[in-house]
Amino acid sequence: MDIFEVSKGAAWAVLFSVLVVFTILAMGSTDMIPGLPDGAKALCLLNKKGDDAHTTDYFLSARNSASYLAIALSFFASGMGAWVVYGTTEMGANPELSWLGVLGYAGASALPAIIVCFLGPHIRERSKSAFSTTDFGRERYGRVMQLCIATISVFYMFIYIVAELTSISNVFALLANDNTKGFSIGVTVAIGFFTLLYTGFAGLPASIVTDKFQGIIMALLVLILTIAVCSFDENKVTKEEFALAANWTTEGLMAMITLFIAIACAEMFNQATWQRVWAAEDIPALRKGFGLGSLLVFLLMMFFGIMGMIAYANDPEAYDNFEKFAFLAFFDLLLPLGNGWHILVLIFVTALAASSIDSLQNGLTSIFYHDLVKVGWNPKLVTRILVILVNIPAIWLASKKFYVLELFLVADLVCATAVFPTFLGLQETDKLGGLLPAPTELGAFMGILSGMATVLINGAVNDAEGGLFQYFWLRNDGICALCGPKTMMSFILTPTIAGIMTYAFTHLDLAARGERARSPIFAFAFDEEEIEAEAPKNVEDGEEEQSAEKSEEEAENSGTQAEPEVVASVSEEEAA
Repeated sequence: MDIFEVSKGAAWAVLFSVLVVFTILAMGSTDMIPGLPDGAKALCLLNKKGDDAHTTDYFLSARNSASYLAIALSFFASGMGAWVVYGTTEMGANPELSWLGVLGYAGASALPAIIVCFLGPHIRERSKSAFSTTDFGRERYGRVMQLCIATISVFYMFIYIVAELTSISNVFALLANDNTKGFSIGVTVAIGFFTLLYTGFAGLPASIVTDKFQGIIMALLVLILTIAVCSFDENKVTKEEFALAANWTTEGLMAMITLFIAIACAEMFNQATWQRVWAAEDIPALRKGFGLGSLLVFLLMMFFGIMGMIAYANDPEAYDNFEKFAFLAFFDLLLPLGNGWHILVLIFVTALAASSIDSLQNGLTSIFYHDLVKVGWNPKLVTRILVILVNIPAIWLASKKFYVLELFLVADLVCATAVFPTFLGLQETDKLGGLLPAPTELGAFMGILSGMATVLINGAVNDAEGGLFQYFWLRNDGICALCGPKTMMSFILTPTIAGIMTYAFTHLDLAARGERARSPIFAFAFDEEEIEAEAPKNVEDGEEEQSAEKSEEEAENSGTQAEPEVVASVSEEEAA
């Protein structure tokens, strides 16, 4: 059997060279590299420089600092990790999924950015000084929902990191022809160490700045690889051969529906994505950035899907007989290319993995920022320790070589239990004459538990092997991990029932506790202090507003236009 022959020395050189370059770029994002030329400095900085680039708030949130192009490239690079060389490729190289599977994966991966275009401005306005949607959950509901959102977010992002580390170690092992555990762990430790190093030094701005360069590198390499792969005679297929891979099937449709629901639910708990909502310099930049990022994601996923279809069309018998595997289809096309091209792929995959992992590390830490600032702890130090503690088991699990798509589906189903209970919190008034009341914290929490119960009941109905909780692995005997009617129905029913039961339990909560149900279930001492501190400010703001209205009326009566007074004050706690 043909094998790749990139030397281990070359593989290590690529890995460390790419990571060192990204580390230097990250340091530049803090405007702390002396003697850096103005042109290079402009590339490394967002819209903050000097002292503004050294504040704690800038380190933690990069608040109001990123242009629409920076947001677009950041979403594109951070969302497209090393796993993409397996995802849509597997869909494309399976003739029973084919076009609908590819379109489903590409469209589903792009969809979260479109959702954020609509929800993001409302959540940003509702929680101006937040760092993540866990802060939104605390402000809108209370501590119980904050804990639920935080737990699910940490679980999803942890699984994502494991999938990324697994993917990049697999790619390096394949191209360097070294499947030893020591080599794989070495790769994962290196990328975990460097991303932790530069995000620990420069915070979220480092992630956004490196994402800009990683996004550009990824786009250029995809263009080059497309030309290279398709120009080799060994990879060329006729129209008739391609028709064997290009099908429109019911299995593909079910996979598409599953993917749209699963990825949309999961990405709503990816705090790396939500951090970009507050990092955008304004609402137009937010919407344009996520809109453009969505398009870039769709195009990249389509590229890998079509590569999978070409690979299958090139040798259908080998895939049908499992001599070749659909998830490795992209690498089957790479095999005829020389070592120089394989090294280029290693650069590409390293950029993919680094861009996702550094964003996920920042996303994980953002969950704890607000409370760490409130209790007076050093958020930079504490969160970095937490991320190190998270990375250790992630590296160990990555060495186990779990199936990447299966890992994601577990996390996706967990997120599906909570997506509606969480984001129905944007409804703060009763609708339809009280038929749809503004959800209470207890109602939302019970909605999540109802979603969990739905998965377990599905497991009982579908005779899940190994016990009810094993059904979260969605082993439904489909042609792929996310295929088949059982998996599709699980993803339709779980969020739907969770949303319906959120309203049902809110009705019961209001009936039992009255207006007390609108208050948090419990609060910490510093929560009450924060509320008390905000109360005088709100009264003062109200008095200023009434005074401004009175001045306007007097000005109108005198036939002149009053010039509004602009008052802008941000407390030190909010800034931090």
